[in-house]
Amino acid sequence: MSLDKRDSFDEPWPVRGTSVHSLSVLIPVYNSEAILSALLERLEPVLRENASAFELILVDDNSSDGSWARIEELGRERDWVRGIRLMRNYGQHSALLCGARAARHEIIVTMDDDLQHPPEELPRLLAKLDEGHDVVYGTPLAEQHGLLRDMASRVTKFALQSAMGAETARNVSAYRVFRSEVREAMRSYRSQHVSIDVLLTWGTTRFAAVPVRHDPRTVGTSHYTFRKLVTHALNMLTGYSSFPLQLASLSGFVFTLFGIGILAFVLIRYMLLGTQVPGFPFLASVIAIFSGAQLFALGIIGEYLARMHFRMMERPPYTVRSTLGPDQPPAASV
Repeated sequence: MSLDKRDSFDEPWPVRGTSVHSLSVLIPVYNSEAILSALLERLEPVLRENASAFELILVDDNSSDGSWARIEELGRERDWVRGIRLMRNYGQHSALLCGARAARHEIIVTMDDDLQHPPEELPRLLAKLDEGHDVVYGTPLAEQHGLLRDMASRVTKFALQSAMGAETARNVSAYRVFRSEVREAMRSYRSQHVSIDVLLTWGTTRFAAVPVRHDPRTVGTSHYTFRKLVTHALNMLTGYSSFPLQLASLSGFVFTLFGIGILAFVLIRYMLLGTQVPGFPFLASVIAIFSGAQLFALGIIGEYLARMHFRMMERPPYTVRSTLGPDQPPAASV
């Protein structure tokens, strides 16, 4: 279903540019009260120069500071600012899914709330999108997160490779633009584990990336820890890929060959030398190796069974507490 129906929008906001783009900018917000004003001050002129109509959707992921009150204040000052407040903290990708379902314009932009994604780089992403792509990532020229965070990001991209393809996963970034038609592939998705990047691959294969500046964070610290990123990577591996099961099968095959090799060694030694392999240490080592392999495979199977269990529970990826703006976002069950 095409969502490029300019007639169905409210009266468009006045803009200075002549671009044919209409943009919905989605920004998940978590404890970012101090930086929201600076973010809008830099974002607004970029939107006015590069969009015929636009909106900003700030999705408050149950912040513990005054972020929602600040969003309400910004919404009163600017009629193109909308807000969605979630019932609890669901995570960045669930917040993005909520915002994407509520977006009204033809092109959807996602970016972080910490100004590490410079709004001034947005025209470069839009120009690349106009070349015929459906999704364009703004790949950082240089990461500004620190050693552990960068390592965790590499682990996450490795996990994405099995679900998205190596070339696409290598360029994944939270700074992205995509056509609203692509979200039709994720409209009926219901699961507590969400990866926007994987869901985008369900709707298109036309991906591209452009290198963009990645600024250091000036206010606060990142809420994405090394542990959270690794957990997210494991969730993607077991939630969107069969790679762990294939790894378990490969491990079983390798250890079967290992067991056959040990049996051959024992028989050949007995036939040539007339003696058996010395007893307990050798036997205990073999048993420990095979027991570990079995437990590893059972653990992977258990992860997939847990995913099936949670999917059967139909736990929603988010629930909305309140909204700010003219339109209501779709319910979590949509």
